[in-house]
Amino acid sequence: MTQRALRSSGEHTPGRPRPARIDAGSELDPVHPMKLPAPAVRARGLTAAEVAERIARGEVNDVPVRSSRSMREIVRANVFTRFNLIIGVLWLIMLSVAPIQDSLFGFVIIANTGIGIFQEWRAKKTLDSLAVIGEVKPTVRRDGVAAEISTSEIVLGDLIELGPGDKVVVDGTVAETDNLEIDESLLTGEADPVLKQAGDPVMSGSFVVAGGGAFSATKVGREAYAAQLAEEASRFTLVQSELRSGISMILKYVTWMMVPAAIGLIISQLVVHNSNVQDSIARTVGGIVPMVPEGLVLLTSVAFAIGVIRLGRKQCLVQELPAIEGLARVDVVCLDKTGTLTEGGMDVTEVRALNGADDPYIRRVLRSLGASDPRPNASLQAIIDAYPSPNGEAWRCTEALPFSSARKYSGAAFVEADGRSSTWLLGAPDVLLPNQDPALDEIEQLNEQGLRVLLLARAEGRLAEPEIAHRAVPTALIVLEQRLRPDAGDTLRYFADQRVATKVISGDNAVSVGAVAGKLGLPGAEHTLDARRLPTDPDEMATAMEENAVFGRVSPQQKREMVAALQSRGHTVAMTGDGVNDVLALKDADIGVSMGSGSEATRAVAQIVLLNNSFATLPSVVAEGRRVIGNITRVATLFLTKTVYSVLLAILVVCFQVEYPFLPRHLTLLSTLTIGVPAFFLALAPNKERAQPHFVRRVMRYSVPSGLIAGIATFVTYMIARHYYTGAGALDAETSVATLTLFLVSMWVLAIIARPYTWWRIVLVASMGAAFLVVLVVPWLQNFFALRLVGAVMPWTAVAIAVVAAAALELTWRLISRRFPA
Repeated sequence: MTQRALRSSGEHTPGRPRPARIDAGSELDPVHPMKLPAPAVRARGLTAAEVAERIARGEVNDVPVRSSRSMREIVRANVFTRFNLIIGVLWLIMLSVAPIQDSLFGFVIIANTGIGIFQEWRAKKTLDSLAVIGEVKPTVRRDGVAAEISTSEIVLGDLIELGPGDKVVVDGTVAETDNLEIDESLLTGEADPVLKQAGDPVMSGSFVVAGGGAFSATKVGREAYAAQLAEEASRFTLVQSELRSGISMILKYVTWMMVPAAIGLIISQLVVHNSNVQDSIARTVGGIVPMVPEGLVLLTSVAFAIGVIRLGRKQCLVQELPAIEGLARVDVVCLDKTGTLTEGGMDVTEVRALNGADDPYIRRVLRSLGASDPRPNASLQAIIDAYPSPNGEAWRCTEALPFSSARKYSGAAFVEADGRSSTWLLGAPDVLLPNQDPALDEIEQLNEQGLRVLLLARAEGRLAEPEIAHRAVPTALIVLEQRLRPDAGDTLRYFADQRVATKVISGDNAVSVGAVAGKLGLPGAEHTLDARRLPTDPDEMATAMEENAVFGRVSPQQKREMVAALQSRGHTVAMTGDGVNDVLALKDADIGVSMGSGSEATRAVAQIVLLNNSFATLPSVVAEGRRVIGNITRVATLFLTKTVYSVLLAILVVCFQVEYPFLPRHLTLLSTLTIGVPAFFLALAPNKERAQPHFVRRVMRYSVPSGLIAGIATFVTYMIARHYYTGAGALDAETSVATLTLFLVSMWVLAIIARPYTWWRIVLVASMGAAFLVVLVVPWLQNFFALRLVGAVMPWTAVAIAVVAAAALELTWRLISRRFPA
């Protein structure tokens, strides 16, 4: 049972009035006959002096709340990158030796870094607010006085009171109990509450579902169980991103190539030709900067950020930009039953009359039972929902017995509308029925279908009598089923259609979990396995994980081992969870997905937080990730084409001992019109392609030949122009026609990338061509970018060379597509 389920059952939640408690020493409640401790037995808790002494010794619950990376860590991680180092150094050099138009490339650093910092800060702010909302203030008894204090003020030995809905904030031992039942599902995955007796241990992260009591704190701070899990998971780890690692690999190789290229360019531009120092530096940087696909880094961040914004509108918080890529590559999703496939609470599916009982009369009994309990558990709440009691119709309750896990039934005595008296019990059939009763076989079959069965029985005598259950007469079977999420079936079908295996991992009975999964249409739901029979050998466990779809009675440590076993077989694993018991598995999984109502620890380690607690949001994340991966892979070819022709031009310039043909402003213009602006629109276009591996290899197979063709065509034009133009201004004229050739060839690469054509893609490509034409004809733009075509022979020669290069591009792309299909 999740925290949300508990709240639907009427427990205390922050901001709501706490349910009234019966103080120890009060009279026995005639309606709720429960044993209450006598005044002499009631503990007074620690004294003020004892509290001060423990604080001095450091025995305080001082666990820091860590919801995400600190702001300093966020800034450092986004500022100190290889990309920023490369571009930053070159930018500073250009700012000191050249006009501002030659330094435009450096502003990419600010944009890229700003996007990364803003997105992580936004996620951190959301998580911090969730942590504040979820903070609880326990009631601690000191010097005989109970008062609410902050969890950080609890000291070792404090006596902490518990009531329905209260959270156990530190580990301890039960000191007082009044039918105290605790839900440990967030720790163990087991949905059924546990009845606690005096002396029993309680662990942080669990909740009270019924009864009350008090416990003495035995472990506080980092010694507490939940705190230890959070501490082990507190090391922040980044999502494994193939796009990010691929781009990082490209930047690493570019860095290696830049060193010899820079040395060669400096020697050829400064020493060999005795050029002006500032002009030599500017042309050297102009040859190095295009090697760095700086726009690709920025565009990837923008595409991820826009995806995060889109998902945010669907109540999905993405803590790290590449997390949406990671989920799109996942091939196994591990999820819990409670809170993921099922909602809090249950529904009545059938009422089967026994021994000739009258159906309308049974319904009146159920209505009255529902009205008799001010704090119904989940089962009784389902009956109340199915048979609400209209005002004035309920029978008068004279005695009531709340449900207890120890006796496994509840009851009530009534004065009916006609004045007759009757006593009723509602509880577990195996307790209220004799061992050989034929109805037990029928009940067993219902249990195997994932259904829960309660027996309604008529009894004689007072409810407090221990033997009353043995004299009960069966009247009806109440068949309940856990409330399935209405969208869970569609979500499971989506993953099945996308060939993503789904594994249901739960602390509940495996057969029961399998029945629930089967109702939702989970493929392989009939293949269930009790995790207590899982092999300990990692390889054998991996085989069992692949062969089965449903696992029950899973311990927290096993969840972690199961994730590792799947990863050992090469699977990319996503793990969903909301409890403390899920923390380590969430952290080890490739992608961790937490529910917004889950524990603070799970929200801290998960890369994706579903604020609306809806598993159905995940297909949107997958679709967004696929859009980003497919589009970035497409436009990355544009950026790496520029890297290849930049490296080739630098090599040719050094080998032929000529001036580098471009200044940074020329390449900034080309990059903006043939790569930057069109890539931005292409990267945000709809794309439903399946995520494919080997990002670098897929991109390089097209960008290398394209870059070689573009570089050769440009250098041929440049060398012809060097022989054609002479005198003052010759270098500017040579640069202009070389720029024209490179622009036309790059535009053809863009035209190929933009296929299949739609109206907006055609408009996009045409607009870029028109923008370049405007630069060529507007005088002040000509001066700003130092572009002026001289004469008619060389410009038309540049166009002709570009046409030949375009034909070579078409032929090359078709050959590659046929030989190396995607």
